[in-house]
Amino acid sequence: MTSLWSTDTIRDVAESVGITSLPPEVSSNLAMDVEYRIHQVLQEALKFMKHAKRTVLTTADVSHALKVLDVEPLYGYDTTRPIRFGEASLGPGQPMFYVEDDEVDFEKLVNAPLPKVPREVSMTAHWLAIEGVQPAIPQNPTPTESRSETTAKGSTTNHSVAALGSGDSAAIKPLVKHILSKELQLYFEKVCEAVLNENNESLRSAAFASLRHDPGLHQLLPYFVQFVSEKVTHGLKNLFTLAMMMQFTWAVLENEHLFIDPYVSSMVPPVLTCLIGKRLGDPNANQGPNPAHFELRDMSASLIALLCKRFGDSTHTLKPRLTRTCLKAFLDPSKPPGTHYGAIKGLHAIGGKETVLVLIIPNLKLYETILKEGLASEDEVKRVESAMVLKAIVGVLKSLEEEQGLVVGANGNGLGEMEITNGDGEEEIGDALRKRLIARIGEVVTDEVCKPGKKGLALAILGSGTRGVGFG
Repeated sequence: MTSLWSTDTIRDVAESVGITSLPPEVSSNLAMDVEYRIHQVLQEALKFMKHAKRTVLTTADVSHALKVLDVEPLYGYDTTRPIRFGEASLGPGQPMFYVEDDEVDFEKLVNAPLPKVPREVSMTAHWLAIEGVQPAIPQNPTPTESRSETTAKGSTTNHSVAALGSGDSAAIKPLVKHILSKELQLYFEKVCEAVLNENNESLRSAAFASLRHDPGLHQLLPYFVQFVSEKVTHGLKNLFTLAMMMQFTWAVLENEHLFIDPYVSSMVPPVLTCLIGKRLGDPNANQGPNPAHFELRDMSASLIALLCKRFGDSTHTLKPRLTRTCLKAFLDPSKPPGTHYGAIKGLHAIGGKETVLVLIIPNLKLYETILKEGLASEDEVKRVESAMVLKAIVGVLKSLEEEQGLVVGANGNGLGEMEITNGDGEEEIGDALRKRLIARIGEVVTDEVCKPGKKGLALAILGSGTRGVGFG
């Protein structure tokens, strides 16, 4: 049996180590053994190459194969540097190629700083995803990195063709497709169609009841949130649509089977829009003693209160962000009275009596100028809306009356002799008490508070202390 290796090569190697008389049979057997050993090394090296998912065999694969076969590996070969071959001539037509060695400055090598000690290998565990949401921790990729990886791996479209298009950025497909069953898709379509049906109240009630109690709607939750957001964004002139979206959100929040925590930040913007939006509904249809959009703002304030109550502890930034947004809208003179109304209702819904004491009362004196201007306006709608704002202020101030009920003495006069009667037995607010109220909450609000039958409210406002934050 002939070998791929020549017996002359075997004899040359034998002579180089001092064996001069090697029988031909031994040379032939050694040649076949060398061929077998080389095949064995290459097979192991190919395994390393395939496990590394490469198509090019490297010297590192051969070195790993030699280690596996318990053979001392070759030294001096490194795949990280380019291999340069030199040529030498042994005679006419007999070139020999060799690997050139790099010259190393021994002095630089000795004086070079030592490399850093590598860290010990350790294993740690972290959450990749919780309820389908990836937590923002250092071990997980950031949203920017995820988008860049999606663009690099998921896009196979010719860029030159895309450049000739309309110029819009190409939509990036998600790495993981969210597949809904046909039943859930049909349910989603029917529910969305039912809640927007103005002519069938029983169908709307059935849809809201299903949203409140059905246990298998978790996969549809992100679609519900997106549906509400889109309808509120594109339906600001339709009060019916806005009201139905707030009822839709309320029904979803009341469903005990849904895990809503990851979607709270997406549910808040539509509610805030319905609470402090500048123009809600058709402006020509909001005239009258009780414009319809105020009912929508009241419902939105109740939703804000529900969100803060359920998720205020788990989402630590929820209450501060809502408070800053409502306070900014309340103190902005360029906003219409409807926005101020929603901001006052929202502040009270977020923190109750605490926000009334700290944020609303200290700023009423500053807000009095805006309120007077609205009440004296020639525009009937603005006058009506300003009156609603005044009513809202008095309404939130009444929350202090219960808190301060124990402060008032047994005779109902906890602030000294500051009350008088008008001769008919009807209690009135004394001048001293009135001056203190004007200094604290302004003349317009004081006129409402000083009406007969509201003595307890006046005492509660003055007895609530002076703590607060004023914005000038």
